[in-house]
Amino acid sequence: MESQPLQDPTATATAAGEEPAGAPPAVVPGKEFTRTCKGLVVVLIGGYVLLQLLPSSLNYLAIIPSKTIPYVWTVFTAGYIEQVLPGAIGSSLGLLFCGKDIEPVWGRKEFLKFIILINSICGILAFCIAIGLYYVTGKESFLVTPLSGFHGCLAGFLVALKQLLPNLELPMCFFWKIKAKWMPFFVVCFSSIMAFIVPDSINFLPTLVSGMYVSWLYLRYFQRNPLTGLKGDPSDDFSFPSLFPAAMRPVTDPVANLFDRMLCARSRPSEVALPVSDPAKASRRRERGERVLEERLAADHAVDTEAPAHTAED
Repeated sequence: MESQPLQDPTATATAAGEEPAGAPPAVVPGKEFTRTCKGLVVVLIGGYVLLQLLPSSLNYLAIIPSKTIPYVWTVFTAGYIEQVLPGAIGSSLGLLFCGKDIEPVWGRKEFLKFIILINSICGILAFCIAIGLYYVTGKESFLVTPLSGFHGCLAGFLVALKQLLPNLELPMCFFWKIKAKWMPFFVVCFSSIMAFIVPDSINFLPTLVSGMYVSWLYLRYFQRNPLTGLKGDPSDDFSFPSLFPAAMRPVTDPVANLFDRMLCARSRPSEVALPVSDPAKASRRRERGERVLEERLAADHAVDTEAPAHTAED
């Protein structure tokens, strides 16, 4: 019986149309709501119920710029407080449906870290923007309007979906769907239009924009990518101009370069991602290295044993 030649398992998998063993696993949409997301929904709904039972608690949980200096903790708690029922329902649904696709890839620890980071930075930026608008316009309403809500983090989830599942179709209404890679741009445009139609909705716009940009900065330059093991995502498909249509590149490119030099010069990701090592090939290399080391040790031992024999004969 003739022996069959050994085949490279990587080549076999590639020929069969599968990914190589060392390649990053493909990201697929989640099928079930995660326990973490369900727990956070309880927090969002509980915050809304608390405001209905104790309306005065809004002063201690939401950002009121004129009171934020003594109540500094509100910049960290405001992101989990929904003031109206549609906001609580919408944020809960957005958290469940976005989280089921994101958390299985990142893991619970990174998912919670992302939420806390984005909500905290959005709270700080919301306070600063409100103070700035007050000094520019002189309207005291910017100082006394309570600011809160989970929408900044939801905007960050849309950026994360663009990175992980750019071609995932997200339902918008009965028959219309939009791909995840265009969702951040659509939300910014829709929110900007609503700010002119419904003046009160302008309070949401700074938080939405802040959530998108801060999440992009974190994912682009700082997050340890769970699929590649590299820090950040240097791919062109996740550059800042890629968040907008190609027709807007003349406007977005200068803005992206300016903020890139200002904020990210020290945290720039490497331009070329190192390939992920094939475990099978790495195992074979280790075995060859061990054999070579054993042969060298055996040769050195043989030389050491022959030396005393020659000395004795002399």
